[in-house]
Amino acid sequence: MATWVFLMHALLAMAVLSNASTTRNYKFNVRLKNVTRLCNTRSLVTVNGKFPGPKIIAREGDRVLVKVVNHIPNNISIHWHGVRQLQSAWADGPAYVTQCPIQTGQSYVYNFTIVGQRGTLLWHAHISWLRVTLYGPIVILPKLGVPYPFPKPYKEIPILFGEWFNADPEAVITQALQTGAGPNVSDAYTINGMPGPLYNCSNDTYKLKVKPGKTYLLRMINAALNDELFFSIANHSLTIVDVDASYVKPFTTNTLLITPGQTTNVLLTTKANVPNAKFLMAARPYATGLGTFDNTTTAAILEYHLPNTTSSSSSSSNKILPLLKPNLPVLNDTTFAANFSSRLRSLASLQFPANVPQTVHKKFFFTVGLGTSPCPKNQTCQGPNGTKFAASINNVSFALPTTAILQAYFFKQSKGVYTTDFPDNPLFPFNYTGTPPNNTFVDNSTKVEVLPFNTNVELVMQDTSIQGAESHPLHLHGFNFYVIGQGFGNYNPKKDPAKFNIVDPVERNTVGVPAGGWVAIRFKADNPGVWLMHCHLEVHTSWGLKMAWIVLDGQLPNQKLPPPPLDLPKC
Repeated sequence: MATWVFLMHALLAMAVLSNASTTRNYKFNVRLKNVTRLCNTRSLVTVNGKFPGPKIIAREGDRVLVKVVNHIPNNISIHWHGVRQLQSAWADGPAYVTQCPIQTGQSYVYNFTIVGQRGTLLWHAHISWLRVTLYGPIVILPKLGVPYPFPKPYKEIPILFGEWFNADPEAVITQALQTGAGPNVSDAYTINGMPGPLYNCSNDTYKLKVKPGKTYLLRMINAALNDELFFSIANHSLTIVDVDASYVKPFTTNTLLITPGQTTNVLLTTKANVPNAKFLMAARPYATGLGTFDNTTTAAILEYHLPNTTSSSSSSSNKILPLLKPNLPVLNDTTFAANFSSRLRSLASLQFPANVPQTVHKKFFFTVGLGTSPCPKNQTCQGPNGTKFAASINNVSFALPTTAILQAYFFKQSKGVYTTDFPDNPLFPFNYTGTPPNNTFVDNSTKVEVLPFNTNVELVMQDTSIQGAESHPLHLHGFNFYVIGQGFGNYNPKKDPAKFNIVDPVERNTVGVPAGGWVAIRFKADNPGVWLMHCHLEVHTSWGLKMAWIVLDGQLPNQKLPPPPLDLPKC
């Protein structure tokens, strides 16, 4: 009897443990560190002296506490990209939206719980262009005892894409905003912080060492500043199983496309026998705009090792092996981009359902694209026809206030900070993907869109041809959304909804608005707070391609925004 009681207690303890959530504590010391790439040494802004930054690991249901201490002259804030932040808007991170930045010598504890998410996300700085070096992976494991809905991988490896500038990126964007011109482009792309062998004077190449006949889970993150990227591994296929920490119906491809802010989990199954070759893992840009861009290729090397050895691809490891290269799409292959994104479908299983809002309470139509601002008096500007480059949503170029919008909202002090008259539709309709209008000046202001709690939103985002049609990866803070439709040309509200997928659309936090086209999304506004939505090409964000949603409190206690934490930074 005693044994039976003991067994029952043990089983109960195990059951509790499997659902038990843990609090995970991290400390991020933001400090300068000298790093050399392409024979250039720069003082980089880093977390804990690491580039890229440290990994955050949590299980679904865990609470995460990150104490960020600022040891550098710049103001800092950190965004936990893709984390739902249910009732924790104070921890979302975008400077002057949900918080004032952390000033030199100050600290702030980001406190949030991972709810209903599993996969890969990322953290990065959310002020000016500092995320160029301040970024790292967030790995969210399923709850204990809950398996992946795909074969368990032998090993999991983060693959982070980034950008390297020989110049100081803060100086690059400061100069561009002053002159009104497009900013200078980066000097290299990187894989796990390393440019790879295809650049002049590059001594840093990431090597992925694998064993034959194994399945690896690559947790891919695009943390590049301004570029969508194609990626492929020579002579190997990739099975996509998860995007933006949401499971998808697995499909196999030789090449994938990943925009800044997106994550993609892929299974890589290695060849059964050790091949007499090494394989390039390469990434280069998908570029659709008229502006200049970094037209280079970053690469890592996939290297086979014999089981139980560390020697490289062949038993005679002194032999120089051929290095095979993958074929990547051409730079502006919009057809590939459209076909690839249309293959992504939610798993939509009993265990992982696609909870697409079936009814819509509020419809919005937003134009997304570039524009101009007049040149200030007594200044020469280098943008289009002597103006300054700008970017906007519904022709509103978002001006960041000097205090945080969330605080102004919570304490009912919005006067002089923001107004609630963001347009639901373009004020002046035009042929969005045809000949642009003569007047391309934008409205520089801080306007937000207000949503009652639990509103089901349908939003169509339309690219425009002003200053050139271009793909825009739009990121929504505080929510996942379902991508129910996309197409080229101007959105047709009479015909296009008939083609919407509301059964198993992909669930994401960042979606590419197609170059010269549109994308339709749906989400439920079930998270009270102030939530930024912006293009994740940093240059466009700097030019004002962003807006904010205010989601009002609901009736119940768990539907209300709690008061701010005591250590919330001051402006």
